[in-house]
Amino acid sequence: MTKRSLPDEEAVNLYKTIGKNVKKFRTQKGLTQLELSLEMGYKSVSLVSAAELYTNNKHFNIEHLQKISKILNVPIAAFFEENH
Repeated sequence: MTKRSLPDEEAVNLYKTIGKNVKKFRTQKGLTQLELSLEMGYKSVSLVSAAELYTNNKHFNIEHLQKISKILNVPIAAFFEENH
């Protein structure tokens, strides 16, 4: 098995789906990126803005998703649902 330096296409698509869903639920709750970031314990929007768009390979990890799930009162599984 070879190591890959970049995630495969399936992982990238999953990260993008998660980012889109976080943005969707965040905006439905009326929170800005800064408000969500502050609730998560961060002082800037860097992580949230980059991970929502999957910019520079930045993505939410499971700890982030658990915090966001509680903040937005959304089941963590909802972040993984693909909307067609």
